[in-house]
Amino acid sequence: MAVSYMDFSSPSVQFSYDLNNNPFFKKDSRNFINFLSINQLNTLGNVSLLDIYLSKDNVIEPHIHQNASELVYCISGAAVVSLINPFTKELLNFPIQPGQVANVPQGWWHYEIASVDNTHLLAIFDAPVPEFIGGSDLLRLTPASVFAHTYCLNEAKVKDTLAPITKTVVIGPPSDCKPNQVQGKAAHPAYSNRDYNQAQGHPHRPNLDDRQQQPVIGNGWKYDGRN
Repeated sequence: MAVSYMDFSSPSVQFSYDLNNNPFFKKDSRNFINFLSINQLNTLGNVSLLDIYLSKDNVIEPHIHQNASELVYCISGAAVVSLINPFTKELLNFPIQPGQVANVPQGWWHYEIASVDNTHLLAIFDAPVPEFIGGSDLLRLTPASVFAHTYCLNEAKVKDTLAPITKTVVIGPPSDCKPNQVQGKAAHPAYSNRDYNQAQGHPHRPNLDDRQQQPVIGNGWKYDGRN
């Protein structure tokens, strides 16, 4: 429902908006996200959305929305929506194709991976401005010494492994990623047919030069350095 304090007779009332005017994040011309919240369309009630475009094997990084549930709808292409159920301690993988959805409850750890090129997803939230905490921020902002001490790890190796993560990733792998230089065994691709077949709910189915503005952890999709 619309916000109760909205004056629908006001000359500033808004009923339509072009999402192309509000890019949230752009990795390249085939991997980018546009965003709509109450800040762009003031008649919105308790709803907002991300318009997501991905090429094959690109990932919306593992993250949580601490203030909203997320319904992921596949418009075209195909993707796998993965989430961890905190009550059963299970990793669940849901392949979706056009017309299919996967739901992520509020605060649950999740990520989306495009299975084919030209994948187009719509992520719908039950909040006027969804908040976001990316895994890349948790990894780069937590001291390596804390990970090492907590999980009995080699601090030098932890520090070396996480050193390339210098900003919020949003869509991975980063554009400058060189898989053959990654230490240890390659983690790409980040999923397998076996993972797909374990999904519950669905059977297995098969260059702009804009400055990237980084979202700030947990602040409702705002940016540092926006002019």
